[in-house]
Parts: sequence; C-alpha cells; structure tokens
Amino acid sequence: MAEPRSPGAPATWHVVAAFAAVYLIWGSTYLAIRFAIETLPPFLMAGTRFILAGTVLYAWARMRGAKKPLRIHWRSAAVIGALLLLGGNGGVVWAEQFVPSGLTALLVAVVPIWMILLEWVRPEGTAPTPAVCFALALGFGGVALLVGPGEIAGDGHADLLGAGVLMLTSFCWAVGSIYARKAPLPQSPFLATAMEMLAGGALLLVVGLATGQGQGLDFRSFSLLSGLSLLYLVIFGSLLGFTAYIWLLGVTTPARVSTYAYVNPVIAVFLGWLLGGELLSLRALLGSAVIVGSVALITARRQKEIIGSDADAKASTRPEARSCGSVGLASEGSRGSPGPTAHKTCPSK
Repeated sequence: MAEPRSPGAPATWHVVAAFAAVYLIWGSTYLAIRFAIETLPPFLMAGTRFILAGTVLYAWARMRGAKKPLRIHWRSAAVIGALLLLGGNGGVVWAEQFVPSGLTALLVAVVPIWMILLEWVRPEGTAPTPAVCFALALGFGGVALLVGPGEIAGDGHADLLGAGVLMLTSFCWAVGSIYARKAPLPQSPFLATAMEMLAGGALLLVVGLATGQGQGLDFRSFSLLSGLSLLYLVIFGSLLGFTAYIWLLGVTTPARVSTYAYVNPVIAVFLGWLLGGELLSLRALLGSAVIVGSVALITARRQKEIIGSDADAKASTRPEARSCGSVGLASEGSRGSPGPTAHKTCPSK
C-alpha cells in the first residue's frame, strides 16, 4: 500500500509532468532553433524571442509582487544577458547554421567542464579531484571524437568553425554563471531572469542589425515552420520550461533536477535524427555517450562535495538562485550559486 503523501507535498503526477517538461521541452529547443533559422535571421530571431519572453515574464513577476528593480540590478542583468544570451544563445543560433542540432546540444553540454576549469584557475581556486580530472579528460575526448576527422566510424563530425564557436559559447555561459553568483540582482528569480532576457534580447537585436541581418528583410520569405518554431521557443522553451524548472527546485532535490544536464543532449540527438533527418552515425553515438557520461560524473561528484561541505543540509534543497544563470545550476542551490550543470537554463532553451 502506497504511503500517503505529506500535507502540502505535490502530487506525483505534477512532479512527473514538470520533469517531462524540462527534459523534453528543453531537449527539443535545439531542433526548434534549427527550424527557426531556416528562414529567419539568426540573431534577430533570438533577440525577438527573448524580448517577447522577457516582457511577459517581467510583467508576470511584477504582478505577483516582485519589487521594482534598481539601476544596479539592471546593470548586472545587462552583463549576465551579454554573457549568457548574446555570447551563449547567440553562439548557438549562429553555429546551428553549420552544425546539426543534436551535435550542437552535445558540444554545449561541456559547460560543466569549463565551470570546473574556471573554478580551478581563479585566485584561491580549488584543484579538481582525480575523479573529476578523469571526467574532464573524458569530456574533452568526446568533443575530439565529434570534431575529429570524418574517416573514423563514418561521417557525422561537426563543422570545425561551428564547433569552435560552440566551445566559445560554452565558455561565455560558464563565465556568466560564475558572475551571476554574487551579482546584485532582484530577489525574485523570475524578475531577474526576465531582466536578463530583455537585456540579452536587446543586445542580440543590435548585433543582428549591425551585421546586416535587417537589410532586405522580406516577411513573405519566412516559412510557417520557422514562425511556429519561434513561437514554440518563446512559449515553451523560455516560459513554460523555465517555470517548471523553478517549481521543481522548490519541491525536490537539486541533484534530481540537475539530471536535465545529461538528459537534454540525448533528447536533442534523438529528435534531430527523428524529425530533422540528421545523421545518427556511430561517431555521434560514441560522442554522445562519452560527453553525457562525463557530465554525469562531474555532476554526481560535485553534488557529493556540496552535501559534504554544507553545514545546513536542508538548505541544499531550497533554491535561492536569483538569475537565469544561477538557477540553471541546480547542484549548488544551497548557496544560490552556480554548480556544474549550468548549460541549459537559457542559452539554448
């Protein structure tokens, strides 16, 4: 006989539905981006997406009682938006012109590797343990497998320039996530994220116009699929998926929520093959297994370190993160600061 759930505990099906949203919706955004940029200018598409989503989220957060942000909050949001959305999502949408959506998701999944390395080289940083070093080597090995020569195990390797941009994208996301730890931001994670979307979206629009993407725009050339994909990214990727993620952080452990970090790439690879006609070669399968395994090892190891070093065990199940960058790193929710699973909160979703 099943035990009755405690008063105030969410229904099991609510939790399952929220996990399904985070897994499936965020895993599908890579393919949606690919469909959107088939006929929409990449930077203008991404900027429009975040301006629309940020406007809705900002209005909703203020209606729910979030205090009006200060000027210093907007300054922090602009820095984070530049790193996470212009450098992060902007790199993704640009690279997907040359790299299949599934391989893009796998290459972006190396953000935990950058997080560990940046923590190591910063002043008074902590050197990774032998187990984490093994996971780092494993992750870089997976990247090398995906971008190396195509003769091994058939084709299916990533475009070298596109892969390089995605590595830079992942680095920007890691830097922005670290900055978001101590940046002065509103207490409401929804308001902070809305501000970052608005700032990052505006920067994406500026870059799109500066690079000539606004010249000769012909709305008649935009396909229905691209338009629907943009709408999907706004409603599901940026609003519904993020809301489900924040809710999960409040009702279950960060360790469980952080599993999205290595589920999303698998979903992206499968959907790219099933719906996008992308090649699912032995190379891609091996690279997927190696990179996802590396992320899983790093996430599990970091979670053990956090639990072992946190004096307040209950705090580790409460999200206090305040921004798109920090709430995306569930494994360190106890401090409201990013951990190793940052890569999928907003840049690709």
